[in-house]
Amino acid sequence: METQLDPMKDDLPLMANTSHMLVKHYILDLDVDFKSKVIEGIIVLFFETGSRYKKASSTGKEGCQSQCDGTCKTRASEPCHVPGTSVSACSSKTECNDFAVCGKGEEDTSDKNGNHSNKEQASGISNSKNCCDIENHGNKDFLLVLDCCDLSVLKVEEVDVAAVSGIEKFTRSAKLTGVSKELENLRNQIVHELVTLPADRWKEQLYYFTCCSRAPGCGELLFTTGTWSLEIRKSGIQTPTDFPHAIRIWYKTKPEGRSVTWTTDQSGRPCVYTMGSPINNRALFPCQEPPVALSTWQASVRTAAGFVVLMSGENSAEPVQLQEGILSWYYYVTMPMPASTFTIAVGCWQEVKQQSFAATVQTNTVFSLPSSQADFRWHEEICRHVEYPCRFQNPAARLQAVIPYRVFAPWCLMERCKERLLQLIPQCLSAAYVTLGTHPFSRLDVLIVPSNFSSLGMASPHIIFLSQSVLPGGSHLCGTRLCHEIAHAWFGLAIGARDWTEEWLSEGFATFLEDIFWARAQQLSHDEVKGQQELKALLRWRRLRDEVQNSEEELQVLRPKKESTGEFSESGASIVKHGLKAEKIFMQVHYLKGYFLLRSLARIIGEVSYLASLRKFVHKFHGQLVLSQDFLCMLLEDIPEQKQSGLTVESIFQNWLDTSGIPKPLLEEGETWKECQLVQQVSGEVTKWIQTNQKIRKSSKKKRKQDEVVFQKLLPDQLVLLLETLLEEKTLCPRILQHLEKTYQLREQDAEVRHRWCELVVKHKYVPGYGDVETFLREDQAMGVYLYGELMVNEDVKQQELAHKCFAAAQEHMDASSAKVVAEMLF
Repeated sequence: METQLDPMKDDLPLMANTSHMLVKHYILDLDVDFKSKVIEGIIVLFFETGSRYKKASSTGKEGCQSQCDGTCKTRASEPCHVPGTSVSACSSKTECNDFAVCGKGEEDTSDKNGNHSNKEQASGISNSKNCCDIENHGNKDFLLVLDCCDLSVLKVEEVDVAAVSGIEKFTRSAKLTGVSKELENLRNQIVHELVTLPADRWKEQLYYFTCCSRAPGCGELLFTTGTWSLEIRKSGIQTPTDFPHAIRIWYKTKPEGRSVTWTTDQSGRPCVYTMGSPINNRALFPCQEPPVALSTWQASVRTAAGFVVLMSGENSAEPVQLQEGILSWYYYVTMPMPASTFTIAVGCWQEVKQQSFAATVQTNTVFSLPSSQADFRWHEEICRHVEYPCRFQNPAARLQAVIPYRVFAPWCLMERCKERLLQLIPQCLSAAYVTLGTHPFSRLDVLIVPSNFSSLGMASPHIIFLSQSVLPGGSHLCGTRLCHEIAHAWFGLAIGARDWTEEWLSEGFATFLEDIFWARAQQLSHDEVKGQQELKALLRWRRLRDEVQNSEEELQVLRPKKESTGEFSESGASIVKHGLKAEKIFMQVHYLKGYFLLRSLARIIGEVSYLASLRKFVHKFHGQLVLSQDFLCMLLEDIPEQKQSGLTVESIFQNWLDTSGIPKPLLEEGETWKECQLVQQVSGEVTKWIQTNQKIRKSSKKKRKQDEVVFQKLLPDQLVLLLETLLEEKTLCPRILQHLEKTYQLREQDAEVRHRWCELVVKHKYVPGYGDVETFLREDQAMGVYLYGELMVNEDVKQQELAHKCFAAAQEHMDASSAKVVAEMLF
């Protein structure tokens, strides 16, 4: 029986048996129906036999040779055994476990399908316990297990790829015979030849994938669905080697499925988008979720005219009219990535038009390559990842400082995007290029997602989602967030964590690099950079301190699986520890501790040498999955003298990655940032406000005339620090709060500043500011969750009414985790 987990509290099970079979390519052929809030259609999956059943000769190139790890190959590593807690989909019969328990797999891909009928067939859907009944009755059929949740699977069948015209070129033994066993072997041989084509034949490969996806079926397959998985078998087939390597699945999503959000945009038009939820894409299509399942995909998506389909794809899709009122959009990806990175957004988005791309690059960019990058850029022998058309090997791509980009938004935000985003994107892309070199992806779409989006941004291949909260105020919040998401192209996408529990490898790097990129985008002087980064470090230190004090210790550890990190069960199954805890989504510990570790290493090594090491890391490991030790070993090998000072992989694990709380080295550093000039300036302004507050409280109502105090203009981060410091004051009188708002025009500032202003309003029960709190909770849902708690804690009737009123208005469109956390605060 499949383990029943609380979908908001427990570890996330990765069920797919990737050691047995690996998806190499997906073709999706889908219809989006906004009336029923359902995406339905077909997915075709093309497999290779998994590492456990492959012969010794591997088709993948070695991923790394570090003595610290040795399992960094892009393709699936040889299975390791997870001690103790593997997730089982079957009953206690041990013979089930190898087949029903699955681990992290390679990235999912989607294939473009033909227009098959989507006839519902309820037969075939059953509870997962039936798979155990099958096993226990003596049938030793192999079970293919896919990650699947909140989907209605209607039919599964084998695809007769041998029936495709011209497919003979992919058969080494080209004779087609009538013997069924030989035909099955031939079909699997064709799929093998197709998925292993050289990278320079990628167009031909995509063409034949498409042809195969439209081939007739050659027999339905038995399947069962459970809470977290789809299990498929073919009678009489007992090994993955003999199991069909091309299968077609008819399915529908469910309106409540946790991988997609059905809502309305800021202009009131319907839309749907993937949300990067804890369960990733398994409620969008059946897939292999583990990171080791690196795959490519093609997707055709049909929807009503007037809607725009944006997706993770190398091409900027142009719609094709299929019939009156129906458009089809087609995207493809040739770089293998995890299924979790697949992203789709369908809505009435408008493109924010810009000058021609060439003109934009010319007017905004004058760049030189990092000097130290020349050491290894041009004579990099070969890439170490599995073969695909890699931009790091493309001379033209290596010189492209700004990749082509587009901006999409609801029509009501068009002007704001034109003012803010269009000028920032080329500056931030160029700054990233100067820092790290070749952009891993060939183009970029930026979409302003609906107001219920639960974070400030999310990066996926070829597309970035940004919250509307980054648009108000000056360019600071928008620019820094854009830099953060652009950094994920290298750290998080081109280089992925082999174990999802090591989020710091993505978020820590992006947080560290956003400061570097943003400073270069603004073309700041050395002193300005130093001042701003020390101010930022202090703000993050305060945030980390607060988070450590107010969260569970086990959620503060960056490597919660410690020495078991990266291991999975014999079938490939594993878990993402704490992956389903609702509160974890709002925690920043992986961002902050990861950032401080990288900042500490940069300080020890020196920024120039450190950035050179980052570029080397990117060149060595792009297209691969890594563990923490891959980065740390390479860094320490580059600077062997650091080992003499006691800096080792083991000491870094002990001090930074494997323990909760504030890392010891950071405790010693915390006071130094207070000496920064920008921080000292804020301290002076805080003193003025506190003294003014005291004078107002002491003076009588008749003596309202006060000596005019001149307050200095502050940067956005300085304003954040000022308001945070004033939050520590026990009382601030209403006149001070009014004066504070007018002095800095707080209602016009960015969301980070306005959030602190709302906290002040709530703490001091400043009724004239309640409208600002209501507006924030309505329009800045990416940041406002914990304001609900502040409204409830004072036990003030007006504030509690405000919290309930705002939640009632927003609840329907909130994502599940946000709604759950807020409900726990309110009820």
